[in-house]
Amino acid sequence: MEQKEITVALVGNPNCGKTSLFNALTGLNHKVSNFPGTTVEKKTGSFKLSANKNAHIIDLPGTYSLYPKSADELVTYEILRNKAETNYPDLVVFIADASNLKRNLLLFTQVADLKVPIVLALNMLDVAERRGIKYDLDKLQEKLQVPIISINARKKEGIDKLKEVLLDEKLRITAKYFSLEKVSPQLLLDISKVTDKRNKYAALQYAINASSLLSEKATRLSEIFKHYEFDIISFQEDEVLTRYQIIDETVKYARIKNTAQLRSPVTSKIDKILTHRYYGIAIFLVLLLLVFQAMFSWSEYPKEWLEYGLNSFTNYVEKTLPAGILNDLIVHGILAGLTGVIVFLPQIILLFLFIAILEDVGYMARVGFIMDRIMRPFGMNGKSIVPLIGGMACAVPSIMATRSIENKKERLITILVTPLMSCSARLPVYTLLIGMMLEDSAKWGPFNMHGLVLMLMYLIGFFAALLSAWMFKFFIKQKEKTYFILELPGYKVPVFSNLLITIYEKGSAFVFGAGKIIIAVSVILWVLASTGPNANMQAIEKKYTTLLNSDTLTELHKKELHLQRNAQKLEASYAGEFGKLIEPVIRPLGFDWKIGIALLTSLAAREVFVGTMTTIYSVNNDGDNSFSHIKEKMMAEISPRTHKPSYNTATFLSLMIFYAFALQCMSTIAIVRKETGSIKWPLIQFVYLTALAYGSSFLVYNLFS
Repeated sequence: MEQKEITVALVGNPNCGKTSLFNALTGLNHKVSNFPGTTVEKKTGSFKLSANKNAHIIDLPGTYSLYPKSADELVTYEILRNKAETNYPDLVVFIADASNLKRNLLLFTQVADLKVPIVLALNMLDVAERRGIKYDLDKLQEKLQVPIISINARKKEGIDKLKEVLLDEKLRITAKYFSLEKVSPQLLLDISKVTDKRNKYAALQYAINASSLLSEKATRLSEIFKHYEFDIISFQEDEVLTRYQIIDETVKYARIKNTAQLRSPVTSKIDKILTHRYYGIAIFLVLLLLVFQAMFSWSEYPKEWLEYGLNSFTNYVEKTLPAGILNDLIVHGILAGLTGVIVFLPQIILLFLFIAILEDVGYMARVGFIMDRIMRPFGMNGKSIVPLIGGMACAVPSIMATRSIENKKERLITILVTPLMSCSARLPVYTLLIGMMLEDSAKWGPFNMHGLVLMLMYLIGFFAALLSAWMFKFFIKQKEKTYFILELPGYKVPVFSNLLITIYEKGSAFVFGAGKIIIAVSVILWVLASTGPNANMQAIEKKYTTLLNSDTLTELHKKELHLQRNAQKLEASYAGEFGKLIEPVIRPLGFDWKIGIALLTSLAAREVFVGTMTTIYSVNNDGDNSFSHIKEKMMAEISPRTHKPSYNTATFLSLMIFYAFALQCMSTIAIVRKETGSIKWPLIQFVYLTALAYGSSFLVYNLFS
């Protein structure tokens, strides 16, 4: 049977429940990529409508109108306007928040006027009813003249009915709400010749959006507007007023109760506490403390199970594969590097889970509101806090999220300081170093010391971001007035399935994204650490072969000689030679050549530091490949230069401060280049953060030595 497919676009305002509906329709059958030629995230998926028909669905970025103000909104506009676009939909499912229907219908009427078949999915009717708002859906459908389906995307209610409507080709209806009768017909004709001949409203809208650009077509459109003395601002004002008149009449007709009967929503009562100028900040800090405590406490057992499983697998591979170079490469190169990072996955998943819950509940927007007063003296505004907190997970999407900041200077400052927020890639580094520095049982009153130190590292990153922003604001010229407008969404109970999907996406992105780099680095590192100048390596081998052949040696002495031989071979290897080359530069920070190698390899991604250290100490192995044993070996190592332990409190603090500030992430540099449209800003950012990391690390090491 021949399979048919239709393309469906999900369109709506931000926070209308679009992502919940997308998850309800597709489950895990979706993928995340970028729209062609942009860095805007594109979520696509598919689901079955009938035995011979599938739906390909695109979750378009949320927007408030078809006059785009940001790159995200431009993507939505372009796909709906341009029929030649590969993602142009056969049908639009417009999701509207019933508790704020008037505002949602503005975009709905604009999309409908593009003549794309459209279905209105009315979401959050339960929220509206709790506020005393009810609608007669038959009357609403009678006025809007398109199919209307009531859904509850979070509870997956109304999904089957929606699929029935999508399947029925008779219900693919277009509607018209706004008339162009006040616009000169000749002007519309001239514009249609340059742009879109199928739809005059789409043609005029494109002309308005494109007229400010620098292109031959834009110049031609500007000339047409000038010739007919067309005032774009007056037209847009008239369009919005006219649409709201239609919307007002529609909503009044369909509404069952009047606005006078509205009840005070619970949201307002909760907001009085959570957005209070003092309590709000205190609650935010307490929440952060609880998150970091839970990250260490709750992850303890999953981390042990994961480590046990990985070590068992490594031992199995070592015993199963024939002894030789391949065995050595897989066991002491690839598996050692991967194990060193993957054991921290439970903590990373917990971090993603807490951030997802705070976003899903609607708390993150409140944090932006209460932080606005704090951010302004530092050249940012309340919207900057969302990318900064998002930076605790990953700087790359967080820097993309700065597009919601309208003021260019505030946006640039936020981009420059976001990498100072401790991301999930730093978490394995912090966890390893804190675990080596403090005993597992260390407590301060009822608090786990590991959690407190981890929270301190995140706060250090946040305050360094504020101070850096304060400095940048004097060097970046202000050309625009700044203002702060933020929509506070209603509070919602997190949906378990949505949280699971988010964690799956983020966790798999971390494992597969970091895994590819770690495997590549581990292989290169294993080769460099296992080979070296022939003369030196042969001399070491000859020396210890003679010693080990002595009949008077006990098993303990032989084991010690094996360790000494491996240590000397590692030092004489190419990796050792390279590490020693850079050692004079990093020695003032308390780092030796082994740490130097890890610093260089983690330029690709910070978490590679842990994989590199475990690979280096695994190459110098004595038969026990467990991650815990490798940590013990690092702690027991004596520096041949000072004859003291290579790792002490000063070294740990110096390393953590270096990793808190240094820009060791190629992806971040690339996204800053893309978002700023210049190589100048990522270069400034890299030099500044490297200097900050080196200077701070030097200071900390000498203070605690």
